[in-house]
Amino acid sequence: MFSDELKKYSWTETTERIMAMTAADVERALRKQHLDDHDFMALVSPAAEPYIEAMARRSRELTEQRFGRVVSMYIPMYITNSCTNSCVYCGFNRHNRFARVVLTPEQIEQECKAIKRLGPFENLLLVTGENPAVAGVEYIETALKVCRPYFSSLSVEVMPLSADDYGRLVRAGLNGVTCFQETYNRERYKLYHPAGMKSNFEWRCDGFDRMGQAGVHKIGMGVLIGLEDWRTDVTMMARHLGYLRRRYWQTRYSVNFPRMRPSESGFQPNVVMSDRELAQVTFAFRIFDPDVDISYSTREDHRLRNNMATLGVTSMSAGSKTDPGGYAVYPTSLEQFAVSDRTSPAEVAADLRALGREPVWKDWDAVFD
Repeated sequence: MFSDELKKYSWTETTERIMAMTAADVERALRKQHLDDHDFMALVSPAAEPYIEAMARRSRELTEQRFGRVVSMYIPMYITNSCTNSCVYCGFNRHNRFARVVLTPEQIEQECKAIKRLGPFENLLLVTGENPAVAGVEYIETALKVCRPYFSSLSVEVMPLSADDYGRLVRAGLNGVTCFQETYNRERYKLYHPAGMKSNFEWRCDGFDRMGQAGVHKIGMGVLIGLEDWRTDVTMMARHLGYLRRRYWQTRYSVNFPRMRPSESGFQPNVVMSDRELAQVTFAFRIFDPDVDISYSTREDHRLRNNMATLGVTSMSAGSKTDPGGYAVYPTSLEQFAVSDRTSPAEVAADLRALGREPVWKDWDAVFD
């Protein structure tokens, strides 16, 4: 399991190595065809800042070579904000006082119909809080079966499950799983996740192994930018990605690096990442792993998403609601975080076409399940 592999790497030593990188290290990484974690650290280091334009050109070239000029579109559906965790940065924190929502199968179907009216979405991401008593594997399985007639590809962002439970959901029509480790800093992880299921660092970290063992078609990874040093966190995630590729080589992978947005929690980020730094880490991942899907959500603003759609980003959400029932059933319920890009799906698609990119609404068909 990767939690054991992670013990080989010192957080402090990794940070020091990143900060010690030189221009020569960056230039050497840009000349290589196959990068290791030393090269990745060079590309996310301060020494790489003068090379952003060169990184952008390399990233665009690799993206078009592997993905063409397309951007895959998806939309999230939050089906419950009930949660037993106490994550200090999250609006769904169990100590926040607000009405908790758990959508019924009939309400989930209402949401499906409302989403289909927004645009020709075929890639749906189901999102829940972590409360197995009211939204366990049976509830998620039911939700997948309700949504399957409306969407060709179904993914979930839910509590980490056992390999058997992931397998059960795959048989129910699941195509992908997204999970955010939030931070790979094991020593400080508990500060942000003091209680609840999510406080178990190893269970969450090793969930990706269990996804691979269950034969999940696509695994999405991410760290939350704003908790710990972002350069070190994304380096740990790059190591994790390399580990997973070696072991579960038939699986597709995606990465995401969401920057913290305002939420009901009131938590203020410890680290602020600029737009230029977000571009830097995007280019670094594309050069490190040319085949990885890089996703931007509506956390990021419209202008930035348009710019990055031509340089490395290969999937993005549009028209997102981060509140359960937000599309039709409960349009005023509490959001998990504030959305930055509220541009309609039609406008997002039009802008992508104007940039010479083709929005792809469907890249998987139920016939392949």
